[in-house]
Amino acid sequence: MACSAHLLSHSLYSSHCSSPAGPSNLRSKGRPPARASPAGRPASRARGCRGVSLIAASFEEGRSQVEVSYDPQARFNQIADQIDKDAGMTRLNLFSPCKINVFLRITGKRPDGFHDLASLFHVISLGDTIKFSLSPSKSRDRLSTNVPGVPVDESNLIIKALNLYRQKTGTNNFFWIHLDKKVPTGAGLGGGSSNAATALWAANQFAGCIASENDLQEWSGEIGSDIPFFFSRGAAYCTGRGEIVQDIPNPLPENLPMVLIKPPEACSTAEVYKRFRLEQTSQADPLTLLKEITQNGISQDVCVNDLEPPAFEVLPSLKRLKKRIIASSRDDYSAVFMSGSGSTIVGIGSPDPPAFVYDDEDYKDVFWSEACLLTRDENEWYREPISSNATSSKDGLQASVAD
Repeated sequence: MACSAHLLSHSLYSSHCSSPAGPSNLRSKGRPPARASPAGRPASRARGCRGVSLIAASFEEGRSQVEVSYDPQARFNQIADQIDKDAGMTRLNLFSPCKINVFLRITGKRPDGFHDLASLFHVISLGDTIKFSLSPSKSRDRLSTNVPGVPVDESNLIIKALNLYRQKTGTNNFFWIHLDKKVPTGAGLGGGSSNAATALWAANQFAGCIASENDLQEWSGEIGSDIPFFFSRGAAYCTGRGEIVQDIPNPLPENLPMVLIKPPEACSTAEVYKRFRLEQTSQADPLTLLKEITQNGISQDVCVNDLEPPAFEVLPSLKRLKKRIIASSRDDYSAVFMSGSGSTIVGIGSPDPPAFVYDDEDYKDVFWSEACLLTRDENEWYREPISSNATSSKDGLQASVAD
């Protein structure tokens, strides 16, 4: 598998080569630079001592005369090429986007206590930024974040992912990590799962891509059901606990606008499933929903989420929020639905929230963000869109850092 990491720090190269010693009639003169090589550096064809080219030899009056041309650029390029080859990656900044569930069917209860689901997941443009730096320590990672309340110890999925990678590969890289968090927690957007997938991908880049993405995807299911999805190309039909991932090429246009609206309260996934009743779920065939979306786009009828009723029991204000968005939308949204187990409500069709989000004092603390769909290229991680807008009601967030 091609290794596609982008080295974010560059080495400063320098070199110096003295003119060769010789008789007084040995002289040096410059020559035009050689033709550029595919790597963008002038090519050198010199043998032996690189950067020195033997141009001509002549004999006059019993004395030999040798004309030498010294090409300092070729010598510089030779040294730089070797440093590029030998130097390892030291820092890496990656975008860690979240996801929405366009539909989410719960199809059964498993013997292991989990539930079988069938869902169309799609990555969206709202995301965190994670900075990884190699640590001199060979015993622990150090995680910091801009948001209080986010765990920075081994309970964080980023640290779990790095521990998992070392366990699977036998590598011993440890990291300093800073998580610049924009995705709200307890939102049903898979922010933590995305962070874990991003950490696995980063660790593999630092190790020279010794594992395949299929390996990373398979391993990631051991620490979280939603994590394998982020190794898709951005849109996938997920079944099982969510760990069985089938890529769906471009089911929806990437410029499809949407708005995410989340109240300050979070929804506990455990509490939602505690109130879940299998007999109260939709009877819609998930494959039929997928076909309808692929052929005709998103409508209210296809955005089924079997976790909405129990989530609305856990958080009755969430049900009122969804109803109010629909009532005040003036047909701005083709569909309004909850993502995952809540508590984010998604409006498809417009990047703007309804006016009451600005005007009503009861909603002054909501989080909202515009978003669009996002995919990634093979062997590349997700790239942050050039323009993005996320608005949080919370300002002046304090940093958290592990001791």
